[in-house]
Amino acid sequence: MIDLQFRKKKYATVSMAAIPEPLQTQENVFDKCPKCYEKMLIDELVANLYVCTNPKCRHHFRINGRKRLEFTFDDGLFEEFDADMISIDPLEFPGYREKYRKHQDATGSKDAVITGKGRIHGIEVVAAAMSFEFFGGSMGSVVGEKIARAMEHALEQKLPFIMFSTSGGARMEESILSLMQMAKTSAILHKLEEAGLLYISVFTDPTLGGVTASFAMLGDIIMAEPGTIIGFTGRRVIEQTIRQILPENFQKAETNLGYGQIDLIVSRLEMREKLKTILELHGSGGY
Repeated sequence: MIDLQFRKKKYATVSMAAIPEPLQTQENVFDKCPKCYEKMLIDELVANLYVCTNPKCRHHFRINGRKRLEFTFDDGLFEEFDADMISIDPLEFPGYREKYRKHQDATGSKDAVITGKGRIHGIEVVAAAMSFEFFGGSMGSVVGEKIARAMEHALEQKLPFIMFSTSGGARMEESILSLMQMAKTSAILHKLEEAGLLYISVFTDPTLGGVTASFAMLGDIIMAEPGTIIGFTGRRVIEQTIRQILPENFQKAETNLGYGQIDLIVSRLEMREKLKTILELHGSGGY
């Protein structure tokens, strides 16, 4: 009979008091780049506009629409439009109201776009910025309506319009009411063109579906942040359809630039200066 009293334990028991206390606020102090995996201080990342501080990487982290406008406008100040506009679930899609409220609670936003008016180096402009964190940046009736109203404001005030896009496409829970936003926004852009007002479209990662197929591709000047995915259908769907593995640079902004789909690739760190230059060249709103 084996005397269990003398059997060696497989694992040693260590008192928790003997373990050195880790950096208790490590999650709040450091962040890791998803591309180069380098750790960086969050304060440094924020100061660098959420662009990786590794000079060999410069990965652009995704940011929400409010941060985008704060980084773009002078002193981060702007007059917000239609701040309380929300969807009324027009088709009574099962579970949509609950998911919608969940995204509102998680992000602190009403919907996937924020619009407003401010100044870039003293030049007054109207801008809209989408947030991928809200429902994957999907374009529903509220997103389309807010963008359309911002365009109309630019038209009435004779101001340039800047659009920062990021989206997974149309919001299926709103079906045809979502798809019709493509035509509505495109029609108002035609009015801006007729009035001789400048429209700058900026692609941010990722921009797909109906947003790409409408207002995002209609800019007088079309720019993108480095590494941005730009396309209509997502990579996985295409690969499954054609049964082929697509190249690594497929749908990247750099590839789109090579084929003439966009005009410029601009780092977030240089975006304000580039916008200023374009606005001044176009007479601060008219051309």
